[in-house]
Amino acid sequence: MKSLVIASCCLALLLPPAAVAQQKMQKGKKGGKPARAKIEKLACRLGSEDEHARIAVLLADGKVESFAYYSKWKPQTCSMDVKRGDAFSKWEDSGSRTIVTLFEDTGAFLIEHAPGRYHFIFRDIDRMRYCGMEGKVSGSLTIFRGRPQCLLEGVMRRDGSELRASGGDNADAKAGGAPAAVAAPSGSPAPGEPLPPAVPAATGAAEGSSAPR
Repeated sequence: MKSLVIASCCLALLLPPAAVAQQKMQKGKKGGKPARAKIEKLACRLGSEDEHARIAVLLADGKVESFAYYSKWKPQTCSMDVKRGDAFSKWEDSGSRTIVTLFEDTGAFLIEHAPGRYHFIFRDIDRMRYCGMEGKVSGSLTIFRGRPQCLLEGVMRRDGSELRASGGDNADAKAGGAPAAVAAPSGSPAPGEPLPPAVPAATGAAEGSSAPR
């Protein structure tokens, strides 16, 4: 034991001061506080003042931590505010997918992460609980990093027509039309199919949003 201590002391004497300082810094990092997560906020909107949908998403190291969806089809409105670790939802992560199951069987979201975008699939969300009217909300919404306009499919459909971009939403609309549609990521379950299984996850918006009633 003594010989081991003596050898360690000799090694420390032989090392240059810079190397000794670097070793101390590395030891300090191991025992220090974990690095803070990179927080990022994304938001997008599609439609006019009287008819629109919008979403705000909070990311931590690229993973969705919470999202708030709001839609207005005058005079009707719809509001959903969902957070990891809240009492109203269960979150399960599996690779680039996150399944959010709402309490009391009021629907689910499948969130697919891809470079530069987050694709939200609405699965039979109870319209009465979150919108105050009969029916279900189904379809998809895609939010793109750096683009103020959302891409919607089915979520705001009424009488067979889709919600369209208004003239003031972004440069694409001003140029004479909405951005080209983006196909859903490969492997996305079609409407009506069951959600894919996910591994258990660790426990753990938009203006006018509110918690489930």
